[in-house]
Amino acid sequence: MTIRPDDLLLVIDVQNDFCPGGALAVADGDAVVPVINRLAERFDHVALTQDWHPAGHSSFASSHPGAAPFSTVTMPYGPQTLWPDHCVQGTPGAAFHSQLATDRAELVIRKGFRTAIDSYSAFFENDRTTPTGLAGYLRERGLTRIVMAGLATDYCVHYSALDARRLGFEATVVLSGCRAIDLAGSLATATTAMLAAGVVLVDDIA
Repeated sequence: MTIRPDDLLLVIDVQNDFCPGGALAVADGDAVVPVINRLAERFDHVALTQDWHPAGHSSFASSHPGAAPFSTVTMPYGPQTLWPDHCVQGTPGAAFHSQLATDRAELVIRKGFRTAIDSYSAFFENDRTTPTGLAGYLRERGLTRIVMAGLATDYCVHYSALDARRLGFEATVVLSGCRAIDLAGSLATATTAMLAAGVVLVDDIA
């Protein structure tokens, strides 16, 4: 694919807690860093998302006595996977990976900071209606195609890509710049859903 002036590279949740040694580590998660750094040099526009939970967030298994991490509960907005405590505001785990090149980022979107609701997508909280403001930012700046990489393919990248399409943006996911959790077949489910929504999946951008 050819990178256009109206493209945005959206780097999703490349944070310490999602990398090896972190509280919710994605296997090989730090391998996305050199790929993303290389891509970021080629885009005119770069934005980052950052998972940013208050302590005691409702998506943490520790907030539900007796519940195990990776089990599911029903929230007012629907089913919610319960996670180990991760990306707590101001902690080292919430920080971007130390090798991630962030200087060229024009915007950082923090998500998941509302205690009662989780947030996978860069565009909406998990109720699918509470916006982060990213869509308005993109429209005001005339950015029409969102090229995504980061963590994890089957959760925050997947939800962000679907919402980008739902909002009328073009969406591309660079798979070499992503890694998946793959919880109970979630990667296959996410891949099918993204393709059905018209998300373009590419291995890399030459």
